[in-house]
Amino acid sequence: MKGLIQRVSQASVAVDGKVIGEIAQGLLLFLGIERNDDTASAEALGRRIAGYRVFPDAQGRMNQSLLDTGGSLLVVSQFTLAADTRSGTRPGFSTAAAPEQAESLYQSFLAVVRELLGSHRVACGQFGADMKVALVNDGPVTFLLESGGAIK
Repeated sequence: MKGLIQRVSQASVAVDGKVIGEIAQGLLLFLGIERNDDTASAEALGRRIAGYRVFPDAQGRMNQSLLDTGGSLLVVSQFTLAADTRSGTRPGFSTAAAPEQAESLYQSFLAVVRELLGSHRVACGQFGADMKVALVNDGPVTFLLESGGAIK
């Protein structure tokens, strides 16, 4: 599972011209789900993102998380993050989860972050929809996180 996070001062996602999710200060997360991911991956990445320290403390150092600041999270599913881009000039999607598996894990991820942050602080896009995302990147600050390996 891959999460591309951007620290934002505001962000929104629209489907068919209607805004379905928006936040003020917080993180915009583009979530890519791969075929080997499971609910443990969703939980690990959800906990990591909620606690990831990318907001400034009193000294201006990135030392605070969404849990510390009370900021919000906007989650947008993005299967293209699961693309294999190691060679050639066209991405391959053999590593991406099948839509049914991906949607189930997307919902599992949302449940984790809503439990950690509170439902009122988590907004989301629509799985599988053609979405228009607007954001004001704060910094800019952007990180790619993955749930594999040594995440505890």
